[in-house]
Amino acid sequence: MSKRTLGLDEALHDYLLSVSLRETPLQRALREETDGLERAAMRTAAEQAQFLALMIRILGARRVVEVGTFTGYGTLTMALALPPEGRIVACDTSEQWTSIARRYWAEAGVADRIDLRLAPALDTLEDLLASGASDTFDFAYIDADKINMSAYFEQCMRLVRPGGVIAVDNVLWGGSVADPADLSEDTSAIRAFNDKRRDDPRIEFSLLPIGDGLTIARRR
Repeated sequence: MSKRTLGLDEALHDYLLSVSLRETPLQRALREETDGLERAAMRTAAEQAQFLALMIRILGARRVVEVGTFTGYGTLTMALALPPEGRIVACDTSEQWTSIARRYWAEAGVADRIDLRLAPALDTLEDLLASGASDTFDFAYIDADKINMSAYFEQCMRLVRPGGVIAVDNVLWGGSVADPADLSEDTSAIRAFNDKRRDDPRIEFSLLPIGDGLTIARRR
């Protein structure tokens, strides 16, 4: 037993992956290709992606919305967890990065489960709401720009059904949120988001120290 979460150094993190990570060869190939890119830090952590997939299976989710896709590693992992009729609406603005994602989705045979929409995510989410998609999604994953984190969350709160779950990445921001001297726009936006969730009566939630910090919020 321990009264606080265990810290992970490189050796312990490697051990964690060695005894827990279940990846297909394509997932591993996409992860490794992404890790060779200049913006590799944007990739969802492997253990976190696997946790999201487990959440999707526990929920029996069929409809998922993802805000921020990058090279599609997390998207691929979630799509593989969906039933054949399941669908992910994936929001991103980069043709460059998502072109890598499309290759792997097609090779994995899940491209038909992923509706990639290249446009500002706020616009895509608003279009979904305008089309009558309120209360129809089972799961949402937010991993995009931090300035709009709270806005994405509010739109996803309208899209997920009661009992649905929203996962939000980067809520610990490499530890910067605990540094009072860090007044950058991104860090301040994340702090504001975290403060609101603590007392948000609309949700049940937990902030987990997995990856760069992951908030799991269940809509009441």
